[in-house]
Amino acid sequence: MVQPFSIALDRASGPPLTEQIAAAIRAAIFDGRLAAGARLPSWRDLAAQLGVARGTVKAAYERLTDEQLIIGQGAAGTRIAARPALPPGLSSAPEAPPLPSFFRDFESSPLPFQMGVPAQDAFPYAHWSRLMARAARAAAAAPVGYPDPRGLPALRREIAGYLALARGIACSPAQIVVTAGFGGALNLAIRTLKLEGGSAWFEDPGFPLTRIALELTGIAPHPVPVDEEGLDVMAGLRSMPDAGLAVVTAGQQAPTGVTLSLARRLALLDWAQRSGGWIIEDDYLGELQLKGRAAPALASLDRAGRVLHIGTFSKTITPGLRLGFLVVPAGLAEQFGTAAACLAPAPAAVIQRAVADFMAEGHFLRHLRRMKRLYTARRDALVAALRQAAPAGCVVRPGGLAVMLDLPDGTDDIDIARRAVLRGLAPVPLSPWRKIVPKPGLLLGVTNVPVERAGALCERLVTLLP
Repeated sequence: MVQPFSIALDRASGPPLTEQIAAAIRAAIFDGRLAAGARLPSWRDLAAQLGVARGTVKAAYERLTDEQLIIGQGAAGTRIAARPALPPGLSSAPEAPPLPSFFRDFESSPLPFQMGVPAQDAFPYAHWSRLMARAARAAAAAPVGYPDPRGLPALRREIAGYLALARGIACSPAQIVVTAGFGGALNLAIRTLKLEGGSAWFEDPGFPLTRIALELTGIAPHPVPVDEEGLDVMAGLRSMPDAGLAVVTAGQQAPTGVTLSLARRLALLDWAQRSGGWIIEDDYLGELQLKGRAAPALASLDRAGRVLHIGTFSKTITPGLRLGFLVVPAGLAEQFGTAAACLAPAPAAVIQRAVADFMAEGHFLRHLRRMKRLYTARRDALVAALRQAAPAGCVVRPGGLAVMLDLPDGTDDIDIARRAVLRGLAPVPLSPWRKIVPKPGLLLGVTNVPVERAGALCERLVTLLP
């Protein structure tokens, strides 16, 4: 029996009629109105019903046949193909964003105290738009072919020059792989070095998403305490001597902001050389050191080829780029180039061209200088306002681009952060960053806290504190 169903066509402004017919039948199949085995009208009958040419219906049927949604059976007619049933409720299940405990809402404007984003009111939107438009024109006119999977040579040259100037790393462009942000670089490093199944020293407190990423790749992160000199290397040796990897934020530890001391750097490098271990340096704030000049990168001291340096443009330009870079020892450059080509080629050329021009024309370093002055003023204003407004038992400590607010034991910092969003604020609970001693606290990003609003925002926050 031919299955009855109706198709409404928009002949005025809709897409081609063939596409409309195919889309209507496809939707009826997916939502269950056309069951497996149901017979469709012939081309002639459906064309007469819709008032279109038979060739139009034939083209729609051919498209659905190519998609394996219908089957032509000659004299037996055209029927709906059998397909596996969807699990109950799957088609109507609401979309669940990833990591809801860490991200309140993607694609939305940052709230005050939100971490990991640059100042929205100080970004050079007009100039950046011109660079993007120019890069898009250049990319459109480029030869049609596969780009270098390690990243555009022009961008890798600019990154190498920047690292030599700002981070003390002497490297060639061949040692640099452009990646899809920090996560892309971390995954490429772990896969290429075949570190899955091992264990890693991980700073405590330390960035929870990096810990989760290690776990997802099959690495067991082992918490190692951080003190006023950074990662305690001797504590790591005592508690997990067989670790094959250490992940550190040596320049400005996340979240405390302390710089790994020279003695600890040398001890960490010595451990890696003697044990054959690897060090991944997460340079998560780059040169955005707000007090004095940024310390050279740990990779600048590496003579044994055991340090892999990861940087991004998320906090210096915008996280919307999803652009990072991985600097590998010279002896591993070819191996990582092959891995990038096969597993993780560099992101879109348009973004890379725009960033390369932004750096080559001197805008990047000027932008960093402006941001450091702005963020210093905003951090100082936030610290002063917090110390005046915070109740007794709360300790205020500056750290990197955030201010740490330690709360009394027993405070539910996760609940405070959840309720703060309803007040238009986005502090980050500190307890998930700590594994050894999960003390409560809040991390307050300084980048989107204007000096003139710091007092009012702190007053709004402290109404949520015990």
